[in-house]
Amino acid sequence: MLEIIRAEKMGFCFGVKKAVETCYKVSEEKEVNKYILGMVVHNKDVVKEMENIGFVIINEEDILNGKDPLKKGDIIIIRAHGTTSQIIEKLKEKEVKIYDATCIFVDKIKEMLIQRESVGDEIIFIGDKEHPEVKGIISFGKTVKVFKNLEELKESTLDISKRYSVLTQTTLNKNKFLEIKDYLEKYYSNAQIFDRICGATSERQEATKKLAKTCDILVVIGDLKSSNSKKLLEVALAENPKSYLVQNENELDLSLFSRDMKVGITAGASTPEDIIKKIENKIRGNFNV
Repeated sequence: MLEIIRAEKMGFCFGVKKAVETCYKVSEEKEVNKYILGMVVHNKDVVKEMENIGFVIINEEDILNGKDPLKKGDIIIIRAHGTTSQIIEKLKEKEVKIYDATCIFVDKIKEMLIQRESVGDEIIFIGDKEHPEVKGIISFGKTVKVFKNLEELKESTLDISKRYSVLTQTTLNKNKFLEIKDYLEKYYSNAQIFDRICGATSERQEATKKLAKTCDILVVIGDLKSSNSKKLLEVALAENPKSYLVQNENELDLSLFSRDMKVGITAGASTPEDIIKKIENKIRGNFNV
């Protein structure tokens, strides 16, 4: 008999929920142009819904190059991942009405970076330098060294005479963080390490790890651009090689499932409940369960 089991923690996190709720609230304002800076959250289906309710998506590059359509009095929502200090200044110059939906955990890391630099520390940042969250946070710093993982960090040369503060992307894999922490504590006593991985991220990773061990196949639901969804897949694959990432029900390969399977379901922090339900229903419907 087919059994579908959800991870104990999955789906929308606090920051994503706040960003989406901000968009719905702002959408009620009439006779004003409404924009979102990039993907409000990393999920194409959510972004499409925002466009359906009246928002236009614009990107940072157009703002920096003066190619954006923004006019004085227009509304713009800053996505959950935040943005750079340069973009904030540009938006202020344009005198647009800013609704900041940046995740509180992202803001706290930014504030920590600024505070640690103010006392003379150089910053080591662990994360994907191409990710908008990381680009935004490090733009508020002066001397920031960014490393994707432990391997990159080992290849660098840190000055034992300097003081470093170590910060991370909110969605960093917890196990990878602990590897980096152990390495720095062993070789660089001049590096102070701050664990700022989002609590929701850690909970979802642990729940996924637990579920992956007990099911025949595990489906991670999330956008291919979502950092936390890709991290969930990484965690799942370490426990169960039959783990797959899909964005929505259209990407499901039903040939991977059988009637007697125990199917695990988890979802990234930007994945809405209706997509999760559609995937569950499609799997059940294939076996008339």
